[in-house]
Amino acid sequence: MDLHELTMQDKMRIVQELVPGKQITIAHIIANPDDILYRKLGLDPAVDYSKTAIGIVTMSPAETAIIAGDIAIKSSGVELGFVDRFSGTLIVTGRVSDVESSLNALVDYCRDTLGFTVCPITKT
Repeated sequence: MDLHELTMQDKMRIVQELVPGKQITIAHIIANPDDILYRKLGLDPAVDYSKTAIGIVTMSPAETAIIAGDIAIKSSGVELGFVDRFSGTLIVTGRVSDVESSLNALVDYCRDTLGFTVCPITKT
């Protein structure tokens, strides 16, 4: 292996593509996740593991995650686990019914008020 091959192998290439448009690309509920998933997501299991579900949403434009987070926490008893205005990612935790209500509320708002194309809410 030559130096060029070694150098290329040691580098990680990240390609981020932003698609223009208004859309929710993932809206998923993980019911009864294992506590390792909380830790790997950077959530505190001592605080969040008492919750029984994780809701994950991705959207563009990415700044919409701020609005979605506000809607999610105001529409039910969920806790905000993570919001990223640069990637458009939102994570909420709470009881399964609360996470489901919050995702329904934010998907409905984005579709009906903001004119977004939305995906169905999925659940595992």
